[in-house]
Amino acid sequence: MPTSLPATSRVRSRPSTEDRVTVENVIRPGGRRRVDGPKYRAMRRAILAVVPRRAPGLTLADALAAAIPRLPAVVFPAGAGAGWWFKTVQLDLEAKRLLVREKTSPIRIHRR
Repeated sequence: MPTSLPATSRVRSRPSTEDRVTVENVIRPGGRRRVDGPKYRAMRRAILAVVPRRAPGLTLADALAAAIPRLPAVVFPAGAGAGWWFKTVQLDLEAKRLLVREKTSPIRIHRR
């Protein structure tokens, strides 16, 4: 005889896996995570558009501030969640060797 589950223990549906991107993390090699494709691609375009190709590059704070105006409002309304997405994409691009982290304080990044 089937029993119904209480509302708190029901399985929540996950977002569609159709438009997901696998990201890596330079800090945790071998670790991978699947994230929302449109948000990842929008942030990736913005980061690669603002980060210079040569050292000394930009600080992370300056790169984020320059990237936010380039984000589509449909994907990031009023820049909501931009900080988390910036860090996720930045670490992924470092893992994929598209960005280089300078050994400075504060951290500075530039394109390879």
